[in-house]
Amino acid sequence: MDPTLIVITGASSGIGLQLARHFQKEQVPMVLIDLHRGPWGNMSSFPSTYNFVEGDVSQAATWEQVLEQAKEIHLPISHLINCAGVIRPGFLIDYALSDIDYHLDINTKGTILGTTIIGREMKFQEFGHIINVSSLAGLAPVSGLSLYVASKFAVRGFSLSVAAELRNFGVDVSVICPDLVNTPMLDLQLNYPEEAKLTFSGPSKVLQPEDIVREILQLMQNPKLQVCVPASRGLLAKIAGAWPAFAEIFRSSLEKKGRKNLKSLRKLQDLSD
Repeated sequence: MDPTLIVITGASSGIGLQLARHFQKEQVPMVLIDLHRGPWGNMSSFPSTYNFVEGDVSQAATWEQVLEQAKEIHLPISHLINCAGVIRPGFLIDYALSDIDYHLDINTKGTILGTTIIGREMKFQEFGHIINVSSLAGLAPVSGLSLYVASKFAVRGFSLSVAAELRNFGVDVSVICPDLVNTPMLDLQLNYPEEAKLTFSGPSKVLQPEDIVREILQLMQNPKLQVCVPASRGLLAKIAGAWPAFAEIFRSSLEKKGRKNLKSLRKLQDLSD
């Protein structure tokens, strides 16, 4: 399905920013959402089919603004890509109680609200594609990131559930579960070596936002219910999620590898600063 109007959350950084820049080059009409405009600054020089909603995705009013923007430019929303996400590593005995709302509001509630409000519009127009970004942490438990894991498990479970509900109306729902991606969220985790060590237990080569953009573009051309990036790590995450007691056998070696990779990445970061 060719895009008519694409809505992207978390459009000022990371995967969302990379996606928005790609579609900007392709001159595809967009409504971008983020708490701050960041690199988008003043969009008065952009075509009238480019709009920015500066708002909180966990608030219904933000999504109502998106619908208003779509009506003003007289284009149906063909794609919603929920990229907005936050992370704040912490063990249960350490994290602030406010961190619970912080993760669930942006990662979970924002995705659910957007999927619900835009999904209902797509139902009436009888076409559309919603792509929600979860994580490999939405497949398997990761100690030290329990709140992030909870929020991403919820995104994945919700997406898979509503996909069956919307399919009969010509609307596709996909969930993409990436491994560690080189975004500001990665930089933040480098400051939490103990809490985030399991995050870095995969290959030493970190995914780039462009890698996820390619996967999302493929999904847009060939919708699938769930995609893990990379597929090999996705398989391991599925096994760990299905048999957590079995996965515990490998915890020590994975933590050791994670510490090593994290240490190497911190050195690279120090050199680049």
